[in-house]
Amino acid sequence: MTTPLLSPAPPSPAERAAAVTARAVIATRASGGHTRLETLRSEPPLTVRQTGPGLVHLVSTGAGPLGGDRLTLVIDVAPGTALEVRSVASTLVLPGPSPADSLMMIDAHVGAGASLRFTPEPTVLAAGCSHRMAVRLSLAEDATVFWREEIVFGRHGERPGRCRARFDATVAGRPLLRQELVVGHPEVEGSPAVYGDARCVGSTLVAGPAWDAAHDSKRERRATIGAGWAALPLAGPGVLASALAQDTVELRARLGRAEQAAAVPPER
Repeated sequence: MTTPLLSPAPPSPAERAAAVTARAVIATRASGGHTRLETLRSEPPLTVRQTGPGLVHLVSTGAGPLGGDRLTLVIDVAPGTALEVRSVASTLVLPGPSPADSLMMIDAHVGAGASLRFTPEPTVLAAGCSHRMAVRLSLAEDATVFWREEIVFGRHGERPGRCRARFDATVAGRPLLRQELVVGHPEVEGSPAVYGDARCVGSTLVAGPAWDAAHDSKRERRATIGAGWAALPLAGPGVLASALAQDTVELRARLGRAEQAAAVPPER
């Protein structure tokens, strides 16, 4: 009996031992009208550092994520507080000794009247990697968020590894955005209907009560589209900015234009 080509062999004990499971937690609380970081806990290679009032940077203290690694980041922004999360450098996803996918899971909750700005540097998919990214973002009714993600299709001159990125956002338990991106799979690679000849992709969710179209049902919100970018209003209180480009410099410029268009709340 032969083993199907699409079914990788189960990882050996040595491969399982080589994989890393790490968890980081960032939590705020209100203190005298200011934001205080109540919890800041992490494990290599996913390390968090406070770098200013209400400002945290993600710092890579090890290679990866590598194949088989399971990394989890939990963000809890307490009611009435403000948090900004950045990263020191890009995240380079590499193949590893395990044939299993690497996983980066982010679970974020933004409480009533709170705000979160999440703007890490891009994720780079090195050749041979197989990676999954999953974000669960939960917003209170009057919470505000600015959430940016950028993915680069391989290092210079190489083909990208594989990645499946899932983003789920809710407001007061109601769905706001369900989005999935697939990179490096034969079904989408090179298709002019998906990424074309682009080498990187980015998206930013801008959401909050100021973008709630329910306050003005007579006025239709329209998409704003430019060269390689678009700002698309959502059915709920938010706008999705998206961009494609050949390199990260062009991507950030295009995504910046889309973010500017998305950041203007609808007129009442």
